Amino acid sequence: MPFKRFSRRQFGRIAGWSALATSMLSTGPGLAQLDEATGARNRKTSSGFPNDFLWGTATSAYQVEGAVNEDGRGPSIWDRFAHTPGTIADHSNGDTATNHYHLYKEDIQLMKTLGTKAYRFSIAWPRVFPEGAGSPNPKGLDFYNRLVDELLANDIKPFATLYHWDLPQALQDRLGGWTSRDTSKAFADYAAHVTGRLSDRVKHFFTINECSRLVHLGHEFGADAPGLKLSPSDVKQVRHNVALGHGLAVQAIRANGQAGIRVGPAENAVSCIPAIETPANIRAAEIATRELNAGYLTAILEGEYTDAYLAQAGKDAPKYTAEDLRIISSPIDFVGLNVYMPDHYVVAADNERGFTLAPFPKSFPHMKATWLRTGPETMYWVPRHVAKLWNVKSIYITENGTSGSDQPAADGTIYDVDRIMYLRNYLTQLQRATSEGVPVLGYFLWSLMDNFEWSDGYEQRFGLHHVDFETRRRTPKLSAAFYRETIARNAVM
Repeated sequence: MPFKRFSRRQFGRIAGWSALATSMLSTGPGLAQLDEATGARNRKTSSGFPNDFLWGTATSAYQVEGAVNEDGRGPSIWDRFAHTPGTIADHSNGDTATNHYHLYKEDIQLMKTLGTKAYRFSIAWPRVFPEGAGSPNPKGLDFYNRLVDELLANDIKPFATLYHWDLPQALQDRLGGWTSRDTSKAFADYAAHVTGRLSDRVKHFFTINECSRLVHLGHEFGADAPGLKLSPSDVKQVRHNVALGHGLAVQAIRANGQAGIRVGPAENAVSCIPAIETPANIRAAEIATRELNAGYLTAILEGEYTDAYLAQAGKDAPKYTAEDLRIISSPIDFVGLNVYMPDHYVVAADNERGFTLAPFPKSFPHMKATWLRTGPETMYWVPRHVAKLWNVKSIYITENGTSGSDQPAADGTIYDVDRIMYLRNYLTQLQRATSEGVPVLGYFLWSLMDNFEWSDGYEQRFGLHHVDFETRRRTPKLSAAFYRETIARNAVM
């Protein structure tokens, strides 16, 4: 009998539940100096984005590439997981996906037609190191060299993600994957190899995509690859090892990359939104943001685990050293944020944690995917909290988008006005943030095209371009026209 499915973005809410017991108020750097009022509602804003704002789209390797057995690529944990009965809603897999591996030139022309100036893609670790470590596959980076060159030839900046969940299966079998610190070290070696060969042209690297999801859904609930259900102490150790892998990779990238290289994480931070924009609720939401992200993002940006996090973990706290924390907090150049929905609405409270998380009523609006609650203000508050709490000067929205019904009308057009509504409202809130000086430098819409949506298979379509998964034909949806106009005017349409 299939397990209860967990959606692609649900991990943020799960992470919030896991951290909810961190109910002690912990005052971090700068919290005492936070402003009590924003004045945001009364500020006059312009209709557009900064002149140098970067518009892009995003994908990930296993979701689009296909060609899983070509040019020396080794198997990943998602290859095995997707071929395990009962794991994928429509019994599909990513063996062919959208065939981006062979159709990348066509896909770059789709980007060019949209007017995007950046593309966030991920590099498949098992293409580069089929065994996860040891000798690299000579053909492993050939595809990415071709992809990068084609992007640059079309005036599109490449933004590379080094890990988007497709761990080489060999490391899972040999080491236990992220349960082992040796995997963290192997990740750094892989990062060093890739950046040493691509950083002459690729200047922006994201280390790990969505640590929280890969930890909770992959290692606690068994709903993602590698499909494990570990103990609370082992789950926290996995999270620590992933954070350590991020830090080691940052150091490896600095040591092996060429001049001008920039690096940071891409995380779906647990989003904490003031239920009503009063000074007290805003302050409570900031405190909640710090505590509910304590196991990863807070540790990266502060170099320590909060007292509340360690107290809640108790005997299940991860084993680590002071050197580990120094590595985890290696200086980064930016923070990437994947923003989809509100995880929590926060109300100030006179209790030891300083906040209460309001429950969601059954009537709360959502998109086609029932888990994807609609809360456009999330796009304002998440980057605002990150910038203010940790004095982050450069932020990218590395993912944002929604699935839709996406059925062609009688005239063949896909009138995805639900997606346009979602994007218009979220981008309006993003413009609110940038107009107030929140340092968001760019936005990567998820996704360029429909793709393999993890445990949902091909049932949930997030693309600006419809993909016929029989022929792999791409067709622009109405939302593609909306995004093209938004980019052309550098303003919400």
